[in-house]
Amino acid sequence: MKGARLSLPQLPDTLILRIAITVTLAVLVVVAAVGGTFRPLEHRLEEFTFAALERPASGQIHLVEMDAASMAAIQTWPWQRSHYARLVEQLDAAGVRSISFDVDFSGASADPADDRAFGAAIAAAHAPVTLPTFNQNAGFRDGRQLDSLPVPPLREHAHLASVSVVPDEDGFVRRMPLGTVTNAVPRPSIAAYVAGRPGEVEKSFPIDFAIDMTTIPRHSFIAVERGEFDAQSLRGKDVIVGATAIELGDRYPAPRYGVIPGVILQALAAETLVRSVPIYGSWPAPLLLAALLAAAIMAAAQRGTVGLRWGGASAAIVLISIGARLLADTWFEIVPALALLALVAGVRAALLTHYRAERKRRIDAESGLPNLLALDTRRGVSAEAGAGADRYLIAAQIDDFDSLKLAMGAANLGELLRRLSERLQVAGSATTIYRIDDRTLVWHTPLTIGEVEQQLAGLRALMRSPFEVGGRRLGVSLTYGVAAADAHTSASSAASSAAHAASVAKRAGKPWRLHTDGEGETAAQQFSLLGELDEAVRSGQIKVLYQPKLNLVTGQIDAAEALVRWQHPVYGMLPPDCFIPLIEEAGRIDGLTLAVLAQAISDARCWLDRGQEIAVAVNISAGLLTSDSFAARALAMVKNAGVPARMLTFEVTESAQFDDADKAIAILESFRAAGVQLSIDDYGTGQSTLNYLKLLPVTELKIDRSFVQHSHLDRGDAMLVRSTVQLAHELGIKVVAEGIEDAACLAFIRDIGCDYGQGYFIGRPLPADELAALACQPVDLAA
Repeated sequence: MKGARLSLPQLPDTLILRIAITVTLAVLVVVAAVGGTFRPLEHRLEEFTFAALERPASGQIHLVEMDAASMAAIQTWPWQRSHYARLVEQLDAAGVRSISFDVDFSGASADPADDRAFGAAIAAAHAPVTLPTFNQNAGFRDGRQLDSLPVPPLREHAHLASVSVVPDEDGFVRRMPLGTVTNAVPRPSIAAYVAGRPGEVEKSFPIDFAIDMTTIPRHSFIAVERGEFDAQSLRGKDVIVGATAIELGDRYPAPRYGVIPGVILQALAAETLVRSVPIYGSWPAPLLLAALLAAAIMAAAQRGTVGLRWGGASAAIVLISIGARLLADTWFEIVPALALLALVAGVRAALLTHYRAERKRRIDAESGLPNLLALDTRRGVSAEAGAGADRYLIAAQIDDFDSLKLAMGAANLGELLRRLSERLQVAGSATTIYRIDDRTLVWHTPLTIGEVEQQLAGLRALMRSPFEVGGRRLGVSLTYGVAAADAHTSASSAASSAAHAASVAKRAGKPWRLHTDGEGETAAQQFSLLGELDEAVRSGQIKVLYQPKLNLVTGQIDAAEALVRWQHPVYGMLPPDCFIPLIEEAGRIDGLTLAVLAQAISDARCWLDRGQEIAVAVNISAGLLTSDSFAARALAMVKNAGVPARMLTFEVTESAQFDDADKAIAILESFRAAGVQLSIDDYGTGQSTLNYLKLLPVTELKIDRSFVQHSHLDRGDAMLVRSTVQLAHELGIKVVAEGIEDAACLAFIRDIGCDYGQGYFIGRPLPADELAALACQPVDLAA
């Protein structure tokens, strides 16, 4: 909102809190990482990256498969080693660079000549031949490790390399040793030997399953043994010989490819080492980087920014890890880092959602102004803070808010409230305006009460200028209440006190009012009375007194106005000002009005039975004139009254505002059609006098006492009263003058042709029997 600042409470979004949250989440991730919690996710992510970074094999390493075709051709198992001898001769003749076997030769042949023939072929070959060595368990539940070596006739002229495979805990083979120790001798793995890498013992490397295993050149064992192959394609190549036939076993679960033959696993490991020797970077380094990036996420002020920073940070971790793999051959575990980023982003988004909800709770949806909750949680200076502190809380209540809202429409009301707030800020020197209910705006002020009074006078003058909203010019009037901003009282309590003071000022017709300590008890008493109302009506505590109305033509008191009083068992006789406004605001005036009407009809019937025809007037609240229920019940009472309807008058205050004017007029016309007289009370105090006379089916009007009581002395009042009497008579309407308090005033009123006079000079409110006695005594108008 232009020109406004929302002084909302400071939510605990501090740097220390953000650091504490990040560190706590990082510790949790570290504990989970150490416990292996992220390992399954890491494996799934690895498989995804293998597929994304897929590349073909180098073509340097070829496989000679002991496949199903070879098994079918040779038919026996184990094969005679003469088959391997012929294979070595064929490969050597083709000019291969090296020959490596992933076949167990640790047992002697049935025919020693086969071993000698194979050994001779190895010795005669120009290409180096490598035979496997490996470790295996001695037996079930036997923890010993036995070293398996080729039989002596074979290993005399061959190189020995390890084909040991160490699966992970889940049974998958993801890494391969560079070297192992067998028979107390360090030996390289076949993969390291073929790729020409040092066979460091107790070191392993990750197998790059991004290599497409289908691109590794493969040849059938039996075809090579028989010379049925393209020798040129093998020249200068490294050959690994091993079993791929299912019946030979030797198969391992591997990422991406599922269960694959061990020889293919060896080939993939060798292909990995052809390019480089990858190393493991573990997870701490990416996690540290993620912790730094998490600080940026925790600093985000919007949920959208959290999402963008989380996405960017996660992408950076992934891209850096891929870059490290491709450029530096370092394989990092990044799931803990990604988990930390996700946790931080989730917590930050949840915090921002919470903060946003808290701020939303403190904002009035219709106007965008801070609300009562924002006021109550406001961090400000108290009244004890010294000079310049908040001394008072000022409440501005919008007069006739319901009518204004109806005129504006919901779409424009919020804009009007914001415009009104801007004007109050400028003229009221307020930093923040709060809307604590539909019709009430409040703000703090450091001014003294004298300065507040001057400020409110200036605001009243400023509010005379209309607002232009939605293409319409609208006048807005305010009534103000002021309450002390006590350091020991909540802001909402002070606001309620100020709003109550404004309501009291409005009922009293005052522009503003200062809340006093005793008003709380008065309000409590009023609400207590509201709770006791129904019982008071039932038990007869509600009394009706009658103020006489003098017929200025006959000199007789032949009419009276019914006035309600409450004979309370604790508080004594209560005047209507103590309870009528509260009952009206609570929407419960209908029951009380009907009770007064019933008593007035009963008393009129008693007078009539005594031979006295005394008309009686009953005040009707404007809010009841749009109530079909009240109208029906009132008409039923009139019909069954037992007195002529012309003896009953319903008085409506001239300043009354109708929520539905057409309906109010229709109900008044129904009263008039039933014979009831209709009177406009307090005539001259409203803003639509002539319009009322035009629209309402009026038979009587009562000139307000403020014009009558000095009319015999004040020329202006005299002119207004005289012209009103003349106008009313021209329209066929009787006139009652209120506020006659001396003989001179009565004489003036009679002389200008007024029909009735009412006031303390004529008579104060009396019980029904005393009024009847007074009515029997004629008044000497000439006296």
